[in-house]
Amino acid sequence: MQVAHAMWMYSFAWTQKASCVSIPVSQSSLRMGEVFNAYGRRSAEYVQTLGSMESTHAEDRQLVSRWGRQINGPIIDVGCGPGHWTDFLNSQGCDVRGIDPTEEFIASARRRFPDCRFDLGSVESLRADSTMGILAWYSLIHHDPAGLDAALQKCSAALAPGGSFLVGFFTAPAHAPFAHAVTTAYFWPLNELVSRIERVGFTTVEVHERHDASSRPHGAIVAQRSESGAFAETRKAAGFPAASSSG
Repeated sequence: MQVAHAMWMYSFAWTQKASCVSIPVSQSSLRMGEVFNAYGRRSAEYVQTLGSMESTHAEDRQLVSRWGRQINGPIIDVGCGPGHWTDFLNSQGCDVRGIDPTEEFIASARRRFPDCRFDLGSVESLRADSTMGILAWYSLIHHDPAGLDAALQKCSAALAPGGSFLVGFFTAPAHAPFAHAVTTAYFWPLNELVSRIERVGFTTVEVHERHDASSRPHGAIVAQRSESGAFAETRKAAGFPAASSSG
């Protein structure tokens, strides 16, 4: 099934020979609604091809499992898609729910994984201090730089003190858009994404990079929400009220 995963990624994602495409900034800021619609149109295909743990890499399963079992509290799988990672974390004994803005994905996930909770929602709908863990496994890859910064701010502010963030993404030496299977996505240099994550109130805990012959380079970052002076600005930028102090 890992071979099927790679074939799907290549047979659809590389329909254009050039690895990068150019998108005007004025258009990129309006794209997220189009992204949700694009996934809705191809949801059945996506679920069939990539909607099971058999299509995932063993190293990714080990990382997500180890991360999830260390979280002492609820986890939100942001952009859960077909729901298989939510179900995987649930099977590891985690208190987890999946959210996704694509109705077709949520309907399918509820049918296929009835023991898990799935809700319509997106990173923009996260509430302040609402969870101890956020998994964003390739669910932020379609955000342009400005949109990504806003999404990271939401994730930081949504985590309770000491909460943990795990993000998976496609990495490359330089930031650039590329022709993803469903709609345009972005490569991120590992160090640049670490810097953006730390600017919104996180402390980096782990950094991972994997290069497979059959697919694009993969990156993963584990970060913990830190309590610092920058965090108040993060909450404000994310649209949340200032944290109240307790005696």
